[in-house]
Amino acid sequence: QVQLVESGGGVVQPGGSLRLSCTTSGFTLEYHAIGWFRRAPGKEREGVACHSSTDDSTYYSDSVKGRFTISRDNAKSTVYLQMNSLKPEDTAVYYCATDFPGYSAEYYCRHDMDYGGKGTLVTVSS
Repeated sequence: QVQLVESGGGVVQPGGSLRLSCTTSGFTLEYHAIGWFRRAPGKEREGVACHSSTDDSTYYSDSVKGRFTISRDNAKSTVYLQMNSLKPEDTAVYYCATDFPGYSAEYYCRHDMDYGGKGTLVTVSS
């Protein structure tokens, strides 16, 4: 059974940093695509960072490019999202997700993934 559990959310001031973690189980992480999605209040779900094991590509949405970094530790079955220079518009529930290989990172971020966690809330406010 595929399971993903996010942690690390909280309240941070503008300009600050947070690192989200996603503990996974029920599948072999190194063979799967991974991604982070978010849903801000009143907005649609958005793919912000994805990595494909198929072609080793990484994709970031324009809204986070240069500020967020996605990474994975296959030995620990854990996925991370390092978020720097946070802005109030980054406030959202962040979801970790995974899917079977076969596509590029951009494809996964634009089309979403089949398996996800329950999310962790990030609030950027002074």
